[in-house]
Amino acid sequence: MQELIAAVQHNCDIADARHGGDFGMCTYLLKMRERYRWEQGLPLGATLDRDAVGDWLTAREQRLEALVDDPFVELPCNGRRIDPFDAETVNATIGPLGLVYSAGLVQGARENFFIGELEQETRSHNGFGLRVSGRELARCLNAPPAMTRGTTIFLRRESLRRYLWERYESWLWNRPQNAMARAIACYPFATELDAALDAMTAAEMAVIEAHERGEYEAGLDLGEAWDDMLIDLAMTPAELMARAVRDHLADCTYTLPMLLKPGREASLHLFVANLGAMRKQLFPALQAAYADWLDGAGAPAFDRLVEKGRCHWRDLAHVMLVLHRRHGDAASGPIAAAVGEACL
Repeated sequence: MQELIAAVQHNCDIADARHGGDFGMCTYLLKMRERYRWEQGLPLGATLDRDAVGDWLTAREQRLEALVDDPFVELPCNGRRIDPFDAETVNATIGPLGLVYSAGLVQGARENFFIGELEQETRSHNGFGLRVSGRELARCLNAPPAMTRGTTIFLRRESLRRYLWERYESWLWNRPQNAMARAIACYPFATELDAALDAMTAAEMAVIEAHERGEYEAGLDLGEAWDDMLIDLAMTPAELMARAVRDHLADCTYTLPMLLKPGREASLHLFVANLGAMRKQLFPALQAAYADWLDGAGAPAFDRLVEKGRCHWRDLAHVMLVLHRRHGDAASGPIAAAVGEACL
């Protein structure tokens, strides 16, 4: 499997060469620092040698610069050469060996790959599948903790744990008393960092699975036309809006109903803390409902907003599809205007 893992990492490096510059400088350096920590097998929280990181960063950027125009390589697997985007064929071979592979496009139509150790695989009676990975053997600079590919959800435990560590470390800089602080206060970060990260990761695995189930259901409703629309909207404000609308639809369908149940308070705090700027802009009522919930208003009003949101975001998503059918690859302007007028 070492030849396969090396080929996957080579493709990950090509993806990083093509898209690493899409991040802001601060985000890029933070991601590269964590990439160094992962590559060296260093524990989260370990003090990093600045000179060693600097030398590694220089060598890493030189390698990426040399790869930026290279094509992705086929994957050696069981005596065959397989297209790197044919994840199901690869998984049919490596699944029995305890490995899992994923390939596809993430935000901005950026290629993304990973291969890791398979912890769990399930498939429901309706064909819906779940693959959970643990230790990662090859990965891109951008390592989303969850992805839905066709009828399969990929959950990446190590990626999620690293993401939560990065969020905690960023919070430590100024320690603002916000939703992130409330989430952190639910775990023993100050005294038992690893135990706190393990507990938070275990709780959030269920949350991201719920979100991806919502994404899957949204995909069944919206169809392949949604992915075609995203390709035409790639790297425009309308793409960010489209992804935010679908995220809100998925969360109002599965995630928030789960988080509003007793015992999920820490995850609700973290959910609010992780809302991006676009999602906040489109759904200000969600922030207001959270504030009321903090003040002791309880969950009923929040529940009503979630139900209203589920209908609202589904209807808006279908309006966006209509606009895309009408305007084709020139739909970004009309879609952005429609979404901007449909905030909830």
